[in-house]
Amino acid sequence: MNIKIEQQFERLDREYGKEIRIFLKYTKPYELLIATILSAQCTDKRVNEVTERLFIKYPSLVSFSEADLAVLEQDIHPCGFFKTKARHIIDTARILLSEYDGNLPYEIEKLTALPGVGRKTANVIRTHIFNIPSIVVDTHVKRVSGRLGWTKEKDPERIEYDLMKKIPKKRWCLVNQDLIELGRSICHSRKAECEKCFMCDICPRLGVKK
Repeated sequence: MNIKIEQQFERLDREYGKEIRIFLKYTKPYELLIATILSAQCTDKRVNEVTERLFIKYPSLVSFSEADLAVLEQDIHPCGFFKTKARHIIDTARILLSEYDGNLPYEIEKLTALPGVGRKTANVIRTHIFNIPSIVVDTHVKRVSGRLGWTKEKDPERIEYDLMKKIPKKRWCLVNQDLIELGRSICHSRKAECEKCFMCDICPRLGVKK
């Protein structure tokens, strides 16, 4: 790990702290799984607005497994791709009940075998439910890690493995949330606000229009 990356970590720590946090709201492990499925191509803010009502209407994994598909589609409509997501939620609930006694598996292979669960969702679960350090490559992590010069990869899975090699394991969970925060507040996809960024003087700004 080079000096510049270490300096970038120090800046991120000063700006965002070292407390592990998550942006999706949930009280039960399976709720985080459902919320993360809903978060695909949707903001966490919108997901939290939907799940606030959703988790009251469907108070258990059984209730999700027995949900009427058309009704659930309407319940999650604001999150987009609602037909696919509703089917995935019902099918995943049924598998968790039938194969895992209603519990979430921690193995990434078992998690990614669930309908609608990719590596990003699986790593969110491993990080926040099982406290297994994981790199979660969402759109913000993909974009900002590239601009900071941490990786030249473009495929999310290749980015994940590349960052795992370059970043100390103890920092994996922090890196996820730090890059998400930075991506949302400053390092936007269309126009990065570099003049406002606390990392500007030590960032190569790769791919940023200047």
